[in-house]
Amino acid sequence: MAGGLILYLHGFRSSPASWKARVLHAALAARGEADRLLAPALPWAPAAAIDQLEALLAGISGPITLVGASLGGWYATWLAERHDLKAVLINPAIVSALDLNLFIGRHTHLHDGSSFDFTRRHADQLLALHIPRPDPRRYLLLLETGDAVLDYRQAARHYAGCKQVILPGGEHGFCHFPEYIGQILEFAGL
Repeated sequence: MAGGLILYLHGFRSSPASWKARVLHAALAARGEADRLLAPALPWAPAAAIDQLEALLAGISGPITLVGASLGGWYATWLAERHDLKAVLINPAIVSALDLNLFIGRHTHLHDGSSFDFTRRHADQLLALHIPRPDPRRYLLLLETGDAVLDYRQAARHYAGCKQVILPGGEHGFCHFPEYIGQILEFAGL
């Protein structure tokens, strides 16, 4: 497909029903290009999520730009480096900088209320996806300093040298997202 696709990767307890995925879909639909967005429901287990994404990427020909929010940014980085892709990262999790013991236990999905148990084995699966020095040429980093879930400075350091937009205030969901749709689509070549 000329112009390519966007593959949206949601966060830890989120889904394709997230606000950002819906806003991005609406923006593309308004241009008559809703079919350019793929937003799969990712399994909560990291290895299963990566397996699903690898299978999805194997079935796509043509340019793909990843858009990853929170934990989706961690996945997007691993996939971008592995498959030579561009990625937009929105308040991404830098898993290697987090105390993953804080996440061990039962969690509830934000959109459907189902629950799952996150274990040490799952934390180790996340750590195995660490990319120590991401290639800055492939990333657009969108951060808000008011993110109460993740420290934006960790992402700013981890992606040093890439194009970064750091906005004061905001929150983990990146409340300025609609204002950056145009820049995201331009970065994706759409």
